Order: sequence, then structure tokens, then C-alpha cells
Amino acid sequence: MGNSLLVAEGLSKSFGDLQAVRSASLRIASGEFTAVMGRSGSGKTTLLHMLAGLERPTGGRLVFRGQDIGGLDEDGFALWRRANIGLVFQAFHLVPTLSALENVAFPLYPERIVPLERRKRAMERLGQVGLIDRADHRPSRLSGGEQQRVAIARALVNSPSLILADEPTGNLDSVTGDEILELFRRLREQTGMALLIITHDEKVAAASDRSLQMTDGVLNDE
Repeated sequence: MGNSLLVAEGLSKSFGDLQAVRSASLRIASGEFTAVMGRSGSGKTTLLHMLAGLERPTGGRLVFRGQDIGGLDEDGFALWRRANIGLVFQAFHLVPTLSALENVAFPLYPERIVPLERRKRAMERLGQVGLIDRADHRPSRLSGGEQQRVAIARALVNSPSLILADEPTGNLDSVTGDEILELFRRLREQTGMALLIITHDEKVAAASDRSLQMTDGVLNDE
């Protein structure tokens, strides 16, 4: 599998009679930027959820750094995600009662880290996304673009090797969306992380190393 970081082999997912994903296979290399394009309902988000261990596939295999991880239980997948995966969503999913800094630090609370170190790590990530001066602001006081930057900083706080992002520019205007895309590109250069983005945005696909198309649950890697 060479330098493959995450490999999906024949992943399928059915919900009753509906086959949302049909035998999808792909390889994500270390440091690679992959885009998955497709219409709403094509199965893109279901595929991402399976890659993240949030959904159990009906069939197929998931391999991370050469190890089959399909047999992990729910707690095992949670630990695996925390150590290796950063998740970014269209709707940000920030905790409204927490500040930007507290939202970024949130994934660190299960770790045995002293508060000063936790704050330091969170501030470093906020610095990477250009929001040091918004550290004490709650989400309601942030623009959509700023909220997405906080969400990206939160995804980075555990130094993941792979970011999985589901329509991260979908709730943003075109200018802010371009800024978020440029931020992803810069962070990848700085950290060497791999990046997979589910998107409708052709600009995202054009900026990627590789663009895949998904249609009616079928992933086409050409």
C-alpha cells in the first residue's frame, strides 16, 4: 500500500432497501489533498462518515497505516479518531456557550494535560487560523468565516494526520469560502497532513491533488 495513510476497499452502506454507497474504494496518501464531488444525495457524506468511523459499513474494509481497523468497537473508533483524525463540518458544530479558545481546547479534555498546556495548544491553533484576537469570543460574536476557522483549529488541536471535511465552504459566501480553501492549503503545507474534502465547490476540486466524482453511491476515481 506504499505511503497510503487510509485505504477503503469496497465500502458499502445500506439503509434498509436504500444502498447509499456501493462498493467504494479509494486510497488517501500521506499529505495528499483529495476532493470528492457529487450532487446532494450521491452518498458523499455517508462515505465520509464511514471513513471517519462514524458509520459502520454494511460491507468492505477500512485500513489505516496498514492495519485493518474495521473490527474496532465504538470506543476504539473514538480513540482512533481522537489520535488521528480531524473533522470539519458545514454547520461548524461549535458549542455556543464556550469561547473560541474553549471550543478549540474541547477535544483535549479527555487527555491528561495540565490546563496551562491545554490553553497553550489551543492558542497555537487559533494563531494558525489567524484568530488570536477572537479567543474570548463566543460563536454568536463571530462571523461565519471566523466560526469555520475556529472549527478548523479545533480539528487541528490533536495534530491529526488526516482532516476529513464535509462541505466546509457550503455555508459561506464565495469570498470567505476562498479564504477557507486557502487556509486549508496553507495548513497542509505547514503540517504535512492529508486532507479529504466533500464538496460541491469546483474551486475546491480544482485546488486538490486529485478529484473524485460520486454518483448514486458509486465513487468514480478517474
